[in-house]
Amino acid sequence: MSEETSVVSEGKVVVFHYTLKNDEGETIESSRDAQPLPYLHGVGQIVPGLEKKMEGKGEGDTFDVEVAPSEGYGEVQGPGPQQVDRTEFPEDVDLYEGMAFTAEAEDGTHLPLWITDIEGDQVSVDSNHPLAGETLHFDVEIISVRDATDEEIQHGHAHGPEGQQAH
Repeated sequence: MSEETSVVSEGKVVVFHYTLKNDEGETIESSRDAQPLPYLHGVGQIVPGLEKKMEGKGEGDTFDVEVAPSEGYGEVQGPGPQQVDRTEFPEDVDLYEGMAFTAEAEDGTHLPLWITDIEGDQVSVDSNHPLAGETLHFDVEIISVRDATDEEIQHGHAHGPEGQQAH
C-alpha cells in the first residue's frame, strides 16, 4: 500500500476503533468490544471535530482527541424537553430513554428528536442530541485506510471492508 493510500484524506474509507468518554472520564460508548467503525472521510459521517483530527493520520495510529460541543453534537438549543402523550406514538413501538426518531413538522420538514424520559403516559422529547453541550473525549485507533470506490463516493458512505455493499 502506498503512503498516499494509507493516509486519511477526502475520498478515503477509514476503519477505526474508538472509545468515547465524557468530562468525568466515564465511557459513553466504545467500538472495542464490537466491530470497528468504517466511514467515508470528508462527507460528515462523524462529528466534525473528530473528522478534522483524523486528517493526515495513518493505519496503526493511535491518538486522543478532545472535541468541543461546537465541533461535536452542538450546543444545547431550543426550549428543552417537551412533554408528549404516549398516544402520539405508534402502539406497537417500544419506547425507551435515549431512543432517536424523526417527527414530521406541520410544514413537512423532518425533525430529529430523542426521548429523554418516560413517566407513565407522558414522554419527554428533545430536539437536542443527548450529547449536545458535552465535550467529547475520543481514544482512537486507525485500523485501515483505503480508497473509496466510485459507488461509495456516489452514495456518500462506506459500504464495507473492501467496498462491497452489505445486503
